[in-house]
Amino acid sequence: MVGLLVFVAIGFPVYWMLNTAFKPAKEAIDPNPHFFPRTFTLANFQRALDIADFWGPVTRSLIVSAAAVLIAIVVGLLAALAISRFAFRGRKIVIVGILAVQMVPLVAMIIPVFLLLNDLKQYDKLSGLVLTYLTLTLPFTVWTLRGFIVNIPKELEEAAMVDGCSRTGAFVRVVFPLLAPGLVATSVYGFIQAWNEYLYALMLMSQQNQTATVWLSNFSTKHGTEFAPMMAGSTMMAVPIVVLFLIVQRKMAAGLTAGAVKG
Repeated sequence: MVGLLVFVAIGFPVYWMLNTAFKPAKEAIDPNPHFFPRTFTLANFQRALDIADFWGPVTRSLIVSAAAVLIAIVVGLLAALAISRFAFRGRKIVIVGILAVQMVPLVAMIIPVFLLLNDLKQYDKLSGLVLTYLTLTLPFTVWTLRGFIVNIPKELEEAAMVDGCSRTGAFVRVVFPLLAPGLVATSVYGFIQAWNEYLYALMLMSQQNQTATVWLSNFSTKHGTEFAPMMAGSTMMAVPIVVLFLIVQRKMAAGLTAGAVKG
């Protein structure tokens, strides 16, 4: 029963987005809303594509999110491996520092990030936005992958090294295959985090280089908000995430289960 209530609470906003996306514009702002659209229309999707460039922002969001996740996975995996497998001075401080970074409000870092990117001549550039998103995805990636690595017994690596593997060979042949589900799960959540980010994309990018989340603000004008086309645009934005999730859902389930044991 509780699970059903949670599902309804989480799923209803998604349903209402789809419901509004296929409603006529007038029905979407009806003061007496209906749970099922009386008339289905695709005009909202056409309006969403016509109101502003759609494919440009979506392409930029894909590039920035994929690049941020790829770099975060490579760097985060090495950092998580060091924290999990090696004892060094200040190890606990590093772990606490990773958690502390995630607790800092995003809005508190806007001015320092803006000044830093401006000094590096990365303001209003996709590469600058990738660097910014790394501050969001990297701590999460390190912490999550650490939990997966800790769950893999050291004895497996030691056995491989006894059989003649180097430390690197033991990691590649033994640890990495077992870590693959965790990498997939972490990558998907990191991608969603970068894909949905709005504040930095709004503040650091011009209208010509806006991302998909900022593109949605085009539906709010001085004459009001076009809710039906906005929901249609949100639906189209959700498609890449849904497709990605469907492709890797089995790996994600295995990764989440493995990472939930200990860490």
